[in-house]
Amino acid sequence: MKYAKFPRTDITVSRLGFGCMRLPTLDKEGHPIDRPEAIRCIRHAIDNGLSYVDTAYGYHGGDSEVLVGEALAGGYRDKVTLTTKLPLWLVHEAADMEKLLDEQLKRLKQDHVDFYLAHAVNNERFESVFPMGLGEFMDKMKQKGKIRYAGFSFHDDAETFRKVVDYYDWNLAQVQMNILDEFNQATMKGIEYAASKGIGIVIMEPLRGGALTRNVPDTVKDLYAAMPVKRSFADWAFRYLYDRPEIVTILSGMSTFEQMEENLRIFDSAEPNCLSPEERELYVNVRKAYEARVKVGCTGCAYCQPCPKGVRIPEIFRAYDEASVFDSFEGFYGRYKRNWAENVCVKCGACEKACPQHISIRNWLETIRAEVDAH
Repeated sequence: MKYAKFPRTDITVSRLGFGCMRLPTLDKEGHPIDRPEAIRCIRHAIDNGLSYVDTAYGYHGGDSEVLVGEALAGGYRDKVTLTTKLPLWLVHEAADMEKLLDEQLKRLKQDHVDFYLAHAVNNERFESVFPMGLGEFMDKMKQKGKIRYAGFSFHDDAETFRKVVDYYDWNLAQVQMNILDEFNQATMKGIEYAASKGIGIVIMEPLRGGALTRNVPDTVKDLYAAMPVKRSFADWAFRYLYDRPEIVTILSGMSTFEQMEENLRIFDSAEPNCLSPEERELYVNVRKAYEARVKVGCTGCAYCQPCPKGVRIPEIFRAYDEASVFDSFEGFYGRYKRNWAENVCVKCGACEKACPQHISIRNWLETIRAEVDAH
């Protein structure tokens, strides 16, 4: 296992982190955590050098924090850096912040966590919750010894990311990044900006929820196969990230013992600046091969919203393009019927007048609905 240090802290962690959002589950109603297997996975990973464990208030319906507390008993807590997150959507007034933290510490059976993150920050939450005194709350919790360092996890655009970075003296920023997201959400340039301010970067969704290892298009398979060194799809995806010296640790939601063992093997060689010029070119070509499968090309700017008839155009297009890229249309059809079938486009054209990408929105909505109806 390779390790890296969080800037401006005394914490050094494994470059592989255990993300506890996708723990092993039982094949029964509600898919509860398979407690013995989850504990076995977490402890085996720690025994083999993993030293960063990440959970959150809402993972596994609130049971992830409880399970992590159980897994870290018996001396395992002393071997790891423990992170959990403040559920911003449950903060209605300033006093809620410490109440939630106290509840989480009780679940975890701990008197403190090493990192406490504002969870799933976006512009709306930045504008609504942060003014309640989030920075002051983090400072107060440090003084009380309930947290050691503060950070945030993020899902929005690059402009919002920079605003959040500049808001407070953070020690950690957790962002979505993978082969396909260099120019999405926080962006790689945003990561570089945060790192320049001494913020340690933690990566989530390195495999896009596993999509980069499932239903891999033939064009992408051929690009990987042409390389002189043969690696698994997961290995290639992780390698793209751990090459970056700004990235401290990469979270993986390891839901099987086999996934965990493969990741431990991969991260035995997780050195920064490891990519050859040929490998850097490979990733550019892999991204282009995936992007060539995009059909609509909606950027999600939402200038077309609100639709007079309530059609959630960006959501539909984004999900359809995702299905196109990863050949996962069956899942998309079901999702469409559950979430978007009720609101029907009446072809008024207001959306197309507002679309900066000049997408034929009405035609695409008709095409997609017909495709769904045929299934």
